[in-house]
Amino acid sequence: MEYVLGFLIACAVGLTGVGAGSITSPVLILFFHLNPAVAVGTALTYAAAIKFAVLPIYFRRRQVDPRILKMLCMGGIPGVLAGVLILNRLNVREHEKGIFLLLGGTILTVSLGSLYRTLRNRLTVATTDRSRWLPPIAVVIGAEVGFSSAGAGALGALALLNLTKLTPAQVVGTDMVFGFLLAVLGGGLHLFSGHYDLPMLTKLITGGIVGSLFGATMSSYLPARPLRLALSAWLAALGVQLCWKAFA
Repeated sequence: MEYVLGFLIACAVGLTGVGAGSITSPVLILFFHLNPAVAVGTALTYAAAIKFAVLPIYFRRRQVDPRILKMLCMGGIPGVLAGVLILNRLNVREHEKGIFLLLGGTILTVSLGSLYRTLRNRLTVATTDRSRWLPPIAVVIGAEVGFSSAGAGALGALALLNLTKLTPAQVVGTDMVFGFLLAVLGGGLHLFSGHYDLPMLTKLITGGIVGSLFGATMSSYLPARPLRLALSAWLAALGVQLCWKAFA
């Protein structure tokens, strides 16, 4: 089952650009009953692995803007460190309901961001470069990633669409590399803290690497928009379930 899950999530990422962490952590919590810290660490490490598998495609297509990536990292790296530190400092059992609520709220935000991005798919490139705002915004995105594993994909893409003059292809590539760097750093810190389920992680990555390559290949043949809309709706449902779990 875990192999199939890893394959399907990676396919979804390759086909739609929806973040791996946004999908994986709520599934691990709701259906595999991992505690939030372990789910986040496992999801981030899995996300780093499947994104690494497809990074050469984006570099080969020259879809990564080094200047914008540097500005994102200026805020995102300290942000992800802060997010991991906060999660490490919390007593997970004592604050479990609050963590569920924050995770659920984050997933809902990500799903709405992804929905907005999809509906705005007839993309209008920003006419004014406001990239100076990227570092402070990336701090918030990085903190969300470190704490919940969610946010880099949809929220990062929204920031790039609205604050830079990047083409849609550059938005996707730059955001993918940014998400990969945050996942590597956040996942590594969570692994060091023992926040991972090794058997689950191994199976997810095994299925995920195959799925990411398959999804990236099929993305030029299948319509991404309907798939992204369906995934956004599913993410919203997962977010609502996590919020409900916080009050149950």
